[in-house]
Amino acid sequence: MYTDIGIIKLEVNLHKAPVTAKNFLRYIDENRYSDFHFYRTVTNKNQPYNKIKIEVIQGGLGLVKNSNSLHPIIHETTNMTGLKHKNGTISMARLEPGFASSEIFICINDQPELDHDGNRNPDGKGFAAFGKVISGMEVVRAIHSLPNENQLIKNVVKVDSFKIRWPKANNLEKYLE
Repeated sequence: MYTDIGIIKLEVNLHKAPVTAKNFLRYIDENRYSDFHFYRTVTNKNQPYNKIKIEVIQGGLGLVKNSNSLHPIIHETTNMTGLKHKNGTISMARLEPGFASSEIFICINDQPELDHDGNRNPDGKGFAAFGKVISGMEVVRAIHSLPNENQLIKNVVKVDSFKIRWPKANNLEKYLE
């Protein structure tokens, strides 16, 4: 993931979170993330009304309807996948289970309240973790510290491109069935 600030290398877990990982890779493969940008930073200081505090950066196609959006996917909970919201975890943002589509977030520090049975969401279903940052947490932390107003980053951080590096990078069909 090549951002305006630097490179973030991600590892996507197709084996443990196949639905969520395939969805993310489909956005990349079909060039649906051409407008991807990080637009939200949630810090301990900018969520005064939340009893349960979290630290994440959020990105995707943004808060407005986008023609590149795919249909929402089923919700793979952390108790189904075994993937927890640790420092550097990549996860799908959602309003409620079954409504995740294009928006992702990256955890800063461990965020157990985002796991299944966590207290951040009233439904207790948590969020769908599907990978992790393997290099570039300094870029994630730089985005996290950007000036914001009501959690929205004042100058969004554009992702210029994604590059998939794995043996079948040019043939994702078997993963998208």
